[in-house]
Amino acid sequence: MKKSSKRLSAMLGVVLGASLVLSACGGAGDKEKTSDGSKPASEEKTLSFRMADNHPDNYPTVLGDKKFAELVNEKSNGRIKISVFPNGQLGDEKSIIEQVQLGAVEFARVSTGPMAEFSKSLGVFSLPYIFDSSEHEWDFLNSDKGKELLQSLEGAKMLGLAYYDSGARHFYTNEPVNNVDELKGHKIRVQQSQINIDLIAALEGSATPMPYGEVFSSLQTGVIDGAENNLPSYVSANHYQAAKNLILDGHQRVPEVVIASKTAWDKLSDADKKIIQEAAQESVEYQREEWAKMEKESEEKIKEAGVNIVEVKDLKPWQDKVKPVIDKYRADYGDVLDAIDQARK
Repeated sequence: MKKSSKRLSAMLGVVLGASLVLSACGGAGDKEKTSDGSKPASEEKTLSFRMADNHPDNYPTVLGDKKFAELVNEKSNGRIKISVFPNGQLGDEKSIIEQVQLGAVEFARVSTGPMAEFSKSLGVFSLPYIFDSSEHEWDFLNSDKGKELLQSLEGAKMLGLAYYDSGARHFYTNEPVNNVDELKGHKIRVQQSQINIDLIAALEGSATPMPYGEVFSSLQTGVIDGAENNLPSYVSANHYQAAKNLILDGHQRVPEVVIASKTAWDKLSDADKKIIQEAAQESVEYQREEWAKMEKESEEKIKEAGVNIVEVKDLKPWQDKVKPVIDKYRADYGDVLDAIDQARK
């Protein structure tokens, strides 16, 4: 109870702080008009916001965040400033999502994996093997249905502004795993999501949800036998040093999402909303380029480090094992899965 009270007090303190920042800066919620119908001077003052990311400073999502902030600054002629806080400085991913809901943090870059707890429709991205390739994934994300999923966050007091790339996710373990059957019995760290837990269960492993920041030490101490993630995260978090066996199964393509607090958003003028929406969308191309670059660098680094890499040449045994997971959630995501099929070329 004491921890919960402290956490709530801390969050309320941050909310108050954020409110004071907006107030001091001539908040965007002031929509009074002057006698001639023009905007009052207060609306032209600088607005200062914060953006959270749990990845390191040079990670592609953080570089995307910074491009987004740069574009907002340019489009507003320096009037809107977004400060990016990488490396989990403002809290772990779940905590950040909650702070965005409260309006304590105005923007964040988070994975769509844990977002399923706040908008069920986003859980579809955690389903295994639904995308054939990066091209297939982005054809869907840019489709009307993909854009509709972004809009689904409004009911959770957030707005989805853009998708960011996060590549394909693979398993890596302390002991070699050469095929799907050899995952049996392994304790695998997953993001907090029931679909992820069901996925590991279907592969006959033991799912262990835990915060991202605890994975490295848990791999080192044997609390878990392995984890799963994309190549840049495998390298940037140094997981490749603790779990030197990688199997390239590409079981998921879980995009990242740039989110905004609806509390802060509703205080903005329509013109400022347009600036921020355009900047978020324009930052996507840059983020994807940085992602592709780091993915290649990560692959080279793990090869140099002597990581045991196993390529999966036949995915059918993996797909057969996880079919019950797809069947279980088809009723929830049938229309989205149909749209994903239609995006397949």
